[in-house]
Amino acid sequence: MIMDDFEFEPVRGLPQRLPEGEKLLWQGAPDWRKLAKSVFHVKIIAAYFAALLGWGVLSALSDGFGVKGAAQPFLWLIPLAVVAVGILTLMAWLTAKTTVYSITSKRVVMRIGIALPITFNIPFKIIGTAGLRVDSDGFGDIPLSLSTTDKLAYLILWPHARPWRLAKPEPMLRAIPHASGVAAVLADALAAELDPAVRRRLVPGLKVYSGSLALGSEPRI
Repeated sequence: MIMDDFEFEPVRGLPQRLPEGEKLLWQGAPDWRKLAKSVFHVKIIAAYFAALLGWGVLSALSDGFGVKGAAQPFLWLIPLAVVAVGILTLMAWLTAKTTVYSITSKRVVMRIGIALPITFNIPFKIIGTAGLRVDSDGFGDIPLSLSTTDKLAYLILWPHARPWRLAKPEPMLRAIPHASGVAAVLADALAAELDPAVRRRLVPGLKVYSGSLALGSEPRI
């Protein structure tokens, strides 16, 4: 696996042009709205500030203050909530804007990073298992556990890392639309690239259905 800082991209999302015989099969990015909700927890933060404001006003009302007098001391929470939610939403948008996930016929490539862009090249041969979690609206996550002894830094990967896998971080394609279809592309690419013996050893998370590979439901996130 190679990590490269990049100054320019000859092909969007890739640190260099693909070698002869390697094909780009899929390319995409996280949805910023999904990132704001699932990673930066914008709705939870907004609900937290709303609960603080409501609790403060209700407490003041129960102490005999009028509505105006009860609300006045807590109005400062509103601009604070707007700033907090705005910053987190901006972070989600920037994360999605600067991220490109790519699946080629031989590897998964993740170009990530807002201030310091980094490209992760993940060859199929070091993918141990691949998981899939899909929401009801089709957006989902695809975490990749690696069989290599190299250890990635969780903070460098975040938020493109499977939650709470701190000891051995797992890169993850996060909040991608049509996740089941992307998983199928990855599964078919692995099936074509790896011979059956190696595939059974390296990719137990992939299961065979009617002669073709599809991502299994495990490991779950």
